[in-house]
Amino acid sequence: MNPGSDYFLIYKPYLMLSQFSREGDKQTLADLDFAFPTDVYPVGRLDADSEGLLLLTSDKQLNHRLLNPKFRHNRTYYVQVDGALTEAACQQLEQGVTISVDGKSYHTLPADARIITEPGLPERNPPIRYRANIPTSWLSISLHEGKNRQVRKMTAAVGFPTLRLVRWSIENLTAEGMTPGQVRELSRAEVLQGLKIYS
Repeated sequence: MNPGSDYFLIYKPYLMLSQFSREGDKQTLADLDFAFPTDVYPVGRLDADSEGLLLLTSDKQLNHRLLNPKFRHNRTYYVQVDGALTEAACQQLEQGVTISVDGKSYHTLPADARIITEPGLPERNPPIRYRANIPTSWLSISLHEGKNRQVRKMTAAVGFPTLRLVRWSIENLTAEGMTPGQVRELSRAEVLQGLKIYS
């Protein structure tokens, strides 16, 4: 990895684009209250309607390593779904489900999926619409791959559409204690240790 590079963790707010360039009137990373160096870019992305942990760096080697499927790294998401989630649905998610990727059928790799109590996340703005007669559930799911809108497609495939999606961690780097829009600057050593890269 490149010594002298910059590393930042952000908690991407709901509806913010994972980019600095403008796209209409949508909020972007440029709207965060932080002066990033000009050569810093996000590693991967979160969809506008997803929230949570995003790593930004000027380290091109690290960027390549994290985006290359050959180097698997674990990402954990907290997901609020529509309906009362079942253990059978979690087992399906763990074994892999068939979703559509670029118009083709794709069977997802094995994942770790479990029902959890509602995690202590920051409030979403705007909040999820509350419906008294329809239950919701929370799921923790950990993946080693990141196809476009994969988690949403996976929960829909087992009958539980995603209502809220928060990326909580990338390996041991987590959003613990962070609030939407917050930026944390990390050292190279902290990033490599957190990502379990020992090279």
